[in-house]
Amino acid sequence: MQPLKGITVVTLEHAIAAPFATRQLADLGARVIKIERPGSGDFARGYDARVRGIASHFVWTNRSKESLTLDVKHPRARALLSRLIRERADVVVQNLAPGAAARLGLSYATLAAAKPGIIVCDISGYGSDGPYRDKKAYDLLIQGESGFVSVTGTAETPSKAGASIADIAAGMYAYSAILAALLERRTTGQGRHIDISMLESLVEWMSFPLYYAIDGQPPPARNGASHATIFPYGPFPTGDGKSVLLGLQNEREWAAFCTEVLRRPELAQDPRFSGNAARLAGRDQLRDIIVAVFAELTAAQVVARLEEARIANARVNDMHDVWQHPQLQARRRWREVATERGPVPALLPPGAAAEEEARMDPVPALGAQTEAILRELGCTASEIAELRAAGAV
Repeated sequence: MQPLKGITVVTLEHAIAAPFATRQLADLGARVIKIERPGSGDFARGYDARVRGIASHFVWTNRSKESLTLDVKHPRARALLSRLIRERADVVVQNLAPGAAARLGLSYATLAAAKPGIIVCDISGYGSDGPYRDKKAYDLLIQGESGFVSVTGTAETPSKAGASIADIAAGMYAYSAILAALLERRTTGQGRHIDISMLESLVEWMSFPLYYAIDGQPPPARNGASHATIFPYGPFPTGDGKSVLLGLQNEREWAAFCTEVLRRPELAQDPRFSGNAARLAGRDQLRDIIVAVFAELTAAQVVARLEEARIANARVNDMHDVWQHPQLQARRRWREVATERGPVPALLPPGAAAEEEARMDPVPALGAQTEAILRELGCTASEIAELRAAGAV
């Protein structure tokens, strides 16, 4: 399934938000030309070396792209970039420092004046205007500004998410907005400017706790991996040193939990635990009861009882468990993607059918397609050699 085949994206990107957005476009068949700094490239290449010498973030967000090294501060490189966009690009994506793209002549106003159908997506921490426009923004900082950290963690310790959720949120909203702009262009012939803010993207994801705290009401309490407003809902230890996650949603499930899992049917009629509000108020007492029952059982036995009672449950997997997850294996969700250090596993994009041949082109080495792209633009071998000697590419 490659519905974007024939669409070309030129992207000046680094880190996660923009690369994640453009990787989704590449997954759907778009040609994504990634502009990188000669010598060092996207700074995410240097985050770690965990994937056989390559950075984990980079492998995740950059498959199926072409790497073109250009020193965009060099006049000849900037002229080449301008030609590339004018002659090839349908979409331009950038998450450079605030104002940098405009200084390079890559604002929507400048590009659309010459190419009205161009779609330009700018991704930044706080958006293109407002008092925070020029503030530096990293994922953790946006998790803090959005209020996410205030409702995550334990009562004693606020915590960030273990994944880069502010970057991911911005990347996914950029991706969906670009798809919408491409559909709109088919009707109007006109491009569009898309202004994606990491802050606004993550605040949208925070709408439940925002509404919960509306009109000055107390926000959801931090409860570790447990639910802030439903109980029992979260991890509970078992007698073999493991943990099981479970969640109850209604009174029918509560009665089944008492009878079939705890094997304490009298608790279903106990007024201390009648209704979710009462269970939430008495969560400490109820937790002690649950932990005492589970202490006599292994995790497998607890899960068996929960399954029998049709109570939602899950394991607390670590990363090694996820690599071997039986559901992903059964649904044939793993593929291989090539890198400069050999093939590595890659998850089939959500929504892609297992029987389809999904696009899984290589993760590019730095500058791997530079010469080929320059030749497309009409550069001769001697001109390319001159550009290299001048440090432009």
